[in-house]
Amino acid sequence: MSGVKSQGTIFGHPKGLFLLFTTELWERFSYYAMRAILVLYLVDKVQDEGGGLGWNAVDALSLYGYFTGLVYLTPLIGGWLADTVLGQRKAIYIGGAFMAIGQFILAAPHTWSQGLELTTLYVGLAAIIIGNGLFKPNISTMVGDLYEEGDHRRDGAFTIFYMGINLGAALSGFIVAWAYTHFGYTVSIEGETGFINNYQAGFFFAGIGMIISLIIQFLFAQKLLGNIGTIPAAKLEQQRAKENGNTSKEPLTKVERDRIKVIMIMGLFTIVFWAGFEQAGGLMNLFTNEFTDRFVGSFEIPTTYFQSLNAIFIVVFAPVIASIWVRLGKNEPNSPIKFALALIFLGIGFLFMIGAVMQMGGDATVKSSMWWLVGAYFFHTMGELCLSPIGLSMVTKLAPLRIVSLMMGVWMSFIFVANILAGIVGSFIGHGGPKEEQLENAMSIFAGIGITAAISAIILYLMADKLVDWMHGAEGHPVGEAEHLAEEMAVTAEHEAIKP
Repeated sequence: MSGVKSQGTIFGHPKGLFLLFTTELWERFSYYAMRAILVLYLVDKVQDEGGGLGWNAVDALSLYGYFTGLVYLTPLIGGWLADTVLGQRKAIYIGGAFMAIGQFILAAPHTWSQGLELTTLYVGLAAIIIGNGLFKPNISTMVGDLYEEGDHRRDGAFTIFYMGINLGAALSGFIVAWAYTHFGYTVSIEGETGFINNYQAGFFFAGIGMIISLIIQFLFAQKLLGNIGTIPAAKLEQQRAKENGNTSKEPLTKVERDRIKVIMIMGLFTIVFWAGFEQAGGLMNLFTNEFTDRFVGSFEIPTTYFQSLNAIFIVVFAPVIASIWVRLGKNEPNSPIKFALALIFLGIGFLFMIGAVMQMGGDATVKSSMWWLVGAYFFHTMGELCLSPIGLSMVTKLAPLRIVSLMMGVWMSFIFVANILAGIVGSFIGHGGPKEEQLENAMSIFAGIGITAAISAIILYLMADKLVDWMHGAEGHPVGEAEHLAEEMAVTAEHEAIKP
């Protein structure tokens, strides 16, 4: 951890946490706003000013898959650069600038491109991918640097930080939808009147979000973060070695190797979780559209609205979960147990999807209740809150200082593998066959994921003690009960009115 003079606390946490929270909120707003309209932009057949590119759905989804996959791979490079050359703070500034530039390139009107629309598209997406690789692992690492080793507030801090991610994601869908429709326009083509969505306006507002993120970080980072993230981790460790009279470059110690083993093993279980969770955007989205009764009276709820449930649940329940961890004190579960709970919640969520299929009785003309979906998304979100922020926190606890950002990139590469696996699993529903056949396949997939999640949870539970041993004391709790109570009240004060 880099030293920083305390600037006081808010709700028991360093003020720097809320700076990073806000920075990440606007960065995620920018990313999810762009992602929300990317495929729509590609497939829109009206190739006019502000319109789309007229791609077919297969090509659009293929590009989307490569784009999101690379977004999870480039943090490996960005983490290494931050650890060895740039430092986290500088990597965030450079990465944020690349992302903003990429968004504004996508926002360029077609008349500016003059037949180079595809080049503009690829350059813009490449800039966002590069920027995300520099930004994403390092902002998370800096959250961990706010806390000393063994500080029990760290898991709660990452849960609060994770709430910022999803608040930005929730805002993005509403604002970008307003932007590309509000700035659209009506045209008359061959006597027929039609409305053209202005996707460039959506990309422009996504770029504005990234600029806000950079301005906030630039104005307040030095005051609230001090020198955290300004020195590359490898250089910082060398300085500490010199202070301790050890100038030789030491290989990884046994403790460090054991801790890395924990990260890698837990990464395998996180692949299982995300491969199931990411069905939300694919198989579950298709099920919502084809097999779910979405009517409330005479109003049919758009399929895409259900994609917002996850972000909304996180914004509401993240502070509750953070408070629960603090309230438990010495009885707080360790990271492997929290991961096992996440897998159990994932399995419960798919029990709801099985219930939805069973309600239809194999008849594709019968629609299932939307409340099955709401229940599934709720339990999947509870699982996410037990795994994703805890995983980020765990990496900062266990990774050797000189490669902490690199290990954060490795952690995100597990999510890349999970996304690829999620696409393969979801594709087993089949395409173009009878609806009853697709329904039967969906039932098998839901059941298979649920069983896999349950078995994985049991295995992880049985391994938990050994994994904790390999952590070599990285997870700890305050000794004094009075100290714990004071911290608990400080962290939970703002959330007392929220009940799970």
